[in-house]
Amino acid sequence: QNVVETLAVKSMAKAKYSTKNIGHYGLAFKHYTHFTSPIRRYPDVMVHRLLDAVLNKRNPEELQILEKKCRHSSEMEQRAEKAERSSIKYKQVEFLKDSIGEIFDGVISDLTDWGIYVELKANKCEGMVPLRDMDDDYYVFDEENYAIYGKHTRRRYSIGDDVTIRIVRADLQKKQLDFKLLN
Repeated sequence: QNVVETLAVKSMAKAKYSTKNIGHYGLAFKHYTHFTSPIRRYPDVMVHRLLDAVLNKRNPEELQILEKKCRHSSEMEQRAEKAERSSIKYKQVEFLKDSIGEIFDGVISDLTDWGIYVELKANKCEGMVPLRDMDDDYYVFDEENYAIYGKHTRRRYSIGDDVTIRIVRADLQKKQLDFKLLN
């Protein structure tokens, strides 16, 4: 389940505001717009204003102006998501900074050519096991099969695998937790 959910989310296109009608790929609607509440986000306000103009038989803003506002809103939303992820990561490191040396059970949440990301079961905090620190073998990222394996031992790690780790570093400046794999 973890593998499927993680890969499904990673494969999804990021939402992007635009005046161009591309429908909705997931719902298979030819015409689609989404809005929540006019107090939540500026794109919602834009949709409300467009609906108001059409319903009251007024001309809406020019397409070029709307498209510029859409691009700006998309950029600001991406910036806000990045800031949110950064603040969450900071708080996770802050929460675990006094737990160096402690052992936790976790689940592999992501793999890269530089490390194995592990989400701790006890608190959902995430850290990384750097491949360079795994000294029992030479480990390689197999991007095609989304796995990391040892060249000599053939030990294999995949998303969703249960693992046990020890916290070895908590760097608030870098917002980074480093783990050591124990199994």
